Amino acid sequence: MTELVHYETGDDGVATITLDSPHNRNALSRQLVGELFDRLDRAAADDAARVVVLRSADRVFCSGADLSEAATGSMEEGARAIVDLQRRILAHPLPVVTRLAGPVRAGGLGIVAASDVVICSEEVTFAFTESRLALAPAVISLTVLPRLTSRAAYDTFLTGRTFAAAEAAAMGLVTRSVPDAHLDETVSAVCAELGKAHPQGLRETKALLARPILANVEAGAEDMIALSARLFGSDEAREAMLAFLSRKT
Repeated sequence: MTELVHYETGDDGVATITLDSPHNRNALSRQLVGELFDRLDRAAADDAARVVVLRSADRVFCSGADLSEAATGSMEEGARAIVDLQRRILAHPLPVVTRLAGPVRAGGLGIVAASDVVICSEEVTFAFTESRLALAPAVISLTVLPRLTSRAAYDTFLTGRTFAAAEAAAMGLVTRSVPDAHLDETVSAVCAELGKAHPQGLRETKALLARPILANVEAGAEDMIALSARLFGSDEAREAMLAFLSRKT
């Protein structure tokens, strides 16, 4: 199989994990999520790594769940994997900086919310599209809701509308939006600042900050996995997903 997630450590102590599945816009397929788990574990064990940068090879960061898989099988396994992915990022011993150069949709926003620092281009757009597919943003709500104001959550979850980077920053979903031309230099500057911290101080401070969100994940995981599996398995959602896939093709 073609590798969908690449790993590289630079001389600056930055471990870069790159999503590279352009055929489905980096959808969270079983293969991509499995490889992402492996690369995160590799970074945790890499003595040369001080910071993890998560990015995409192309402009699209992630289109959410792989609907071609979800429409033809049980989603409980997939929902559990997305919960575990968010948990893995939150509990990672290194700070995870996510670089966004293009759109993020639905399940991909769980990765964004679990990340420690998120820098995005002003051109990036976001959407919680689940409601339009007879679904709900169940498992990603475990990390997304602690980041957002209640009003922002109601607005974006219920409507499924597309919103811009500046609004995402204002509602707390991302750390900062910058002009596209300054994206890489801003990510590099953030990594350099993180690299000035003592490894133990960085590790323990991250754990302190992540504790309440991790507690929320642990408390709600099983309920949200069950909700996600029920909705994905419903006739309404299967019909909506198949209609969406047919429009794409």
